[in-house]
Amino acid sequence: MFSMLVIARRKPRPKWERKRLKPEAVPSVFPFACKNELPSTREQRYSKRVKCDTDQSENVFSSECVVNENVPSSECVVNEVVVESTQEVSVDCDSECYRPKILGPAAHDLNLKSNFLSPQDQLFLVMMKLRQAKEDIELSYLFQVSESTVSNIIGTWINFMYYQLKELNIWPSRSVIDEYMPDDFFANFNKTRVILDATEVPINKPQNVNAQSASFSNYKNKNTLKVMIGCTPRGTVSYISDAYCGATSDRQIIERSDLLLEKDKFQDHDSIMADRGIMVQDLFASRNIQVNTPTMIKGKSQLEAQVVVKDRRIASKRIHVERIIGLAKTFKILKKELPGKAILGSRIIFICFSELNFRPCIVEKYSL
Repeated sequence: MFSMLVIARRKPRPKWERKRLKPEAVPSVFPFACKNELPSTREQRYSKRVKCDTDQSENVFSSECVVNENVPSSECVVNEVVVESTQEVSVDCDSECYRPKILGPAAHDLNLKSNFLSPQDQLFLVMMKLRQAKEDIELSYLFQVSESTVSNIIGTWINFMYYQLKELNIWPSRSVIDEYMPDDFFANFNKTRVILDATEVPINKPQNVNAQSASFSNYKNKNTLKVMIGCTPRGTVSYISDAYCGATSDRQIIERSDLLLEKDKFQDHDSIMADRGIMVQDLFASRNIQVNTPTMIKGKSQLEAQVVVKDRRIASKRIHVERIIGLAKTFKILKKELPGKAILGSRIIFICFSELNFRPCIVEKYSL
């Protein structure tokens, strides 16, 4: 008798079926992934992370941060924000891994009490919500907690992070602006203090009819929230306005903003760079502040050569604030429809833009 060898072939995976990770797969970019094995219990996973972080005793809750416009020699300047740590730590100012510790020990004293997740894990959960816009039910499965617990953690931490980040004075002084201004920017627009532009974020359609009409944006053709964003010539976020309904004009936001109401924001002969749609030259003219915007054609068939060159220079420098807005939109929660409540949506937008100051500047280094 002849024995026949039968070779079993694996059935091809249908095109509609997505690839799945192996059960033993562990992300390698996190410091707590010391070995390529998955802990069997939550206690083992937490103890492993603590063990791996022994050489990095600093964490986001270890110390407080004080922001000041003065620059003593003992402090470290990161992205035009002066950070003074309460502990003596050797920090490289140009390191991409350094992040100022502003949440402080108050994170351990929140009214939210969770026996399953530490404050570090709660922060990680909230950042996953902001960055990836994951559903609450998916986060509950990943962190092995109930969906209601996830909702409570997100709501509590959004308010907590908003008030903590709000205490940072991100508006730099004139001396800091001049010190960190790029060379090519200084050659043409050396008096520029801030670059302004508005952006809109979609929200759920409100149930109230008046709220629907007030938040409907003709530009986006949907209900939105609008905020005014300002950045320095180096590309650091220096101003975040409150969120307004999508039907609000850019001029109305400026009229209600701190830029116009607070007299100490600008000095004489400072200038603002903005898009041509932000027509607020008359609002700042009395304070000897110039607003640089591209020239409006106003029925002219052709502009003069000098005007065209100037408009191109303004456009090449104003692109920095558009890059800032584009980076903020990498937080996928800003691409989805935010809750209809303007207060919660405004705080989420503020947190996402504030987080951009904890990364390297978008403008490359320059020679002093």
